[in-house]
Amino acid sequence: MQVVVAGAGVAGLCCALELAERGASVQVLERGATLGAQSCSWYAGGMLAPWCELETAEPLVARLGQESLRWWSARIASVARHGTLVVAHGRDEPELARFARRTGQAAPGRYAWLDAEGIAALEPDLAGRFRKALLFNDEGHLEPRAALHSLADRLHQAGVPIRFGVTADSQDTADADHVVDCTGLAARAALADLRGVKGEMLVLRSRDIAFRRPIRVLHPRWPLYLVPRGEDRIMVGATTIESDDVRVTARSVLELLGAAHAVHPALGEADIVEIGAQARPAFPDNLPRLRLRGRTLYVNGLYRHGFLLAPALARMTAQVLLEGKRFAEVMDENSREWRLA
Repeated sequence: MQVVVAGAGVAGLCCALELAERGASVQVLERGATLGAQSCSWYAGGMLAPWCELETAEPLVARLGQESLRWWSARIASVARHGTLVVAHGRDEPELARFARRTGQAAPGRYAWLDAEGIAALEPDLAGRFRKALLFNDEGHLEPRAALHSLADRLHQAGVPIRFGVTADSQDTADADHVVDCTGLAARAALADLRGVKGEMLVLRSRDIAFRRPIRVLHPRWPLYLVPRGEDRIMVGATTIESDDVRVTARSVLELLGAAHAVHPALGEADIVEIGAQARPAFPDNLPRLRLRGRTLYVNGLYRHGFLLAPALARMTAQVLLEGKRFAEVMDENSREWRLA
């Protein structure tokens, strides 16, 4: 079977690799000039945190995310499995109990409470900064840009070409049995209910502070996460704004910097290495979709969970195209067709 994958973000690369591993003949078309040039994957946090996401996400996200966590760990050597630490400042400590209730109802036993001593043992640079925390020990994280390059390398080794500066028009896809469209918001002409949700992020460099795992800081208005990136870098993110305007605003930068400084004053002296933003594709319920229309399968709506969901959706994509399977939980438009088949 010949398959063209449109889009070289995390969803497209995972779909291409999964299809190639199952024997399909695959090529990837990317409209950007370089890997990640026009992808929200480039600005992702890279947290593989299926149980933490249960605070606001549906159980489907956690279930698919657990599968994806195993997929990444089996393919990307740099995946770190040190867990996630969830903290809150003194006045916001009730948020910790709320977070524990929301995640614990759907995934009991996945976290442990820590006191100040336990926090300091795990993250010495947070000693004396917080009195309580939740540790989700089975979670992980990766460096998104390195992961994208690792996927591209694996595709190259499998003989899968990635063609840059090319859109998936009829000429390029004429000989394909199927097209897998992973173009995010660029697919809105076909997916009318898709919307953009802007996420802004910073990358700081500090030689005075280091973390081993992502730190989630709870706040009723400005929740924050800090993700270690190696080479003294820490990613700080991210805003969630209902807009597809990818400008970075001064207000967002000030909020992110202020929240980071409140975690540790040393971050106030850190170098700002990068400020970035991109719009995440999302459907009204913030859940992903596979929509099969003719020979085109749209894989979209990963929202804030690109790296967490892409491998599981790639497995589903391969099974839809190669085995004729259907997945009601993500194939809303196609549910009636298989009920009547």
